[in-house]
Amino acid sequence: MKTLTRADFPHFLAIPTRWMDNDIYGHVNNVVYYSYFDTVVNEFLIKQGVLDIHAGEVVGLVVETSCSYFSPLAFPDLVHAGLRVARLGHSSVRYEVGLFKNDEQTVSAAGHFIHVYVNRAARRPVPLPERLREVLQTIAYIPA
Repeated sequence: MKTLTRADFPHFLAIPTRWMDNDIYGHVNNVVYYSYFDTVVNEFLIKQGVLDIHAGEVVGLVVETSCSYFSPLAFPDLVHAGLRVARLGHSSVRYEVGLFKNDEQTVSAAGHFIHVYVNRAARRPVPLPERLREVLQTIAYIPA
């Protein structure tokens, strides 16, 4: 697998670590990495105006996640979460996230999660809304 760098991601969000993120081993606990993934994706969607977390008819449900760890993060590091879309399906999206420590250029951790978009009330898959698809295409990853 190619080592991911900041150049591999078109969108970033800086997320400060918190004292409580560290575990007994002195680094950010693995569960917190997934909260960083959720944060960068949802921040992007909300700021782009394609996710209404309170009243939107369509919501994304996470159906798959993974994370690979390469070097530790720890408080008081500043995490730069890079985001890209690796696959746009009919009703699903595969997001890929790279977590970068402070000013480092290579990832400390990388992972993905897949959202299946569903009708909020019925919880049944629906096609990606056109505006959402347009926004996601702006951060789509096209391998060289």
